[in-house]
Amino acid sequence: MATKWTGGHSTGVLCLDANCEGLVVSGAEEGNLVTWSSEGCPVSSLKLGADDITYVSFSRTDSNTLYTSHGEAISILDIRCLKEAAECFKVNEDEINCLSVNETSSHLAAADDSGSIKIIDLANRKVSRTLRKHSNICSCVTFRPQRPHSLLSCGLDMQVMLWNLQKTRPVWTVNFQELTEEEEEEEEMQQQAGCQLFNPPLVHFTSVASCGNVFACGAEDGKIRIFRITGTRFELEHGFSGHSLGTSQVHFLNLSHPYWLLSGGNDGKVALWDVGERILKDNRSPSKTTPRKKTKASSPAKKGLATKECNLSAQTCKENKSNHPLAKLSIDHGAKVNWLSSAEIKGRKTILVADHTGCISLYPLTNL
Repeated sequence: MATKWTGGHSTGVLCLDANCEGLVVSGAEEGNLVTWSSEGCPVSSLKLGADDITYVSFSRTDSNTLYTSHGEAISILDIRCLKEAAECFKVNEDEINCLSVNETSSHLAAADDSGSIKIIDLANRKVSRTLRKHSNICSCVTFRPQRPHSLLSCGLDMQVMLWNLQKTRPVWTVNFQELTEEEEEEEEMQQQAGCQLFNPPLVHFTSVASCGNVFACGAEDGKIRIFRITGTRFELEHGFSGHSLGTSQVHFLNLSHPYWLLSGGNDGKVALWDVGERILKDNRSPSKTTPRKKTKASSPAKKGLATKECNLSAQTCKENKSNHPLAKLSIDHGAKVNWLSSAEIKGRKTILVADHTGCISLYPLTNL
């Protein structure tokens, strides 16, 4: 049974984060921002205009500094004095979907509906790069742990890209539409799992494990895909059906090992997966793939792009078919999941879930 935090929002909660001290912050529709005590009481609130707050993220080097996105703006706040933004940037071309601050707090990345990613140099307070390769909405961007100049992005163009801040082009790209073509052999298994076969694999979210080399993607086809990065490329390690509708959220948690993965979906389910059972067991380089001959329709090289593409072989698909993990924890939340986070609440690791109701739901994690 979930514990509910109420009284902070009258509109749907869109995003959550918690700092190292356990302070939780939530962003909602119509510009409402709230901080919460461990007792579940609203501590302070702020209205950041009329636009929805789409992302909140604490600095990893200063637990009092909070980065938020609302509309086309980025506000930097001091949570000790939540009266107005300390600074505000308006550098994006369209509504911002995601923010990411690297571990050293030297750079901030902001992904928007135009498909662009603005890289802000936080020391100089100016845009240092604009990354433009997504042809549709860029839904998520995230810096890699232990690698402050490397980041990943994904979008509704079904592309996942690996970037280096020293370059304006991605160093590696994977097309999820091509992955699904190779995964068609799994159709029978997916039907048994209740997957929506006709949903395109629009990529909603990425999360990187603390090692910096393993990351997960959640997509509209309900699948969760695990990749491993080696040097300047990444390849699929494992893919499985996580939700019967789109997988909207994936987050790695550091519990008994760093490869516990939390997922949430449009089916109203929250699940916890131990993807480390495969990663730690294999302890090897990424799955070797056999590149297929590119068709004219799918070849980015024809357009003069300098990016490389990784294609999953049918052999790997068959291997994944027999290695579908079972959820270690499955929660019927009952509402479409807008956001997932975790925090230490009263000495217990806790899952926090945001949805359209305006409440924050808490589920304890035990014995993990």
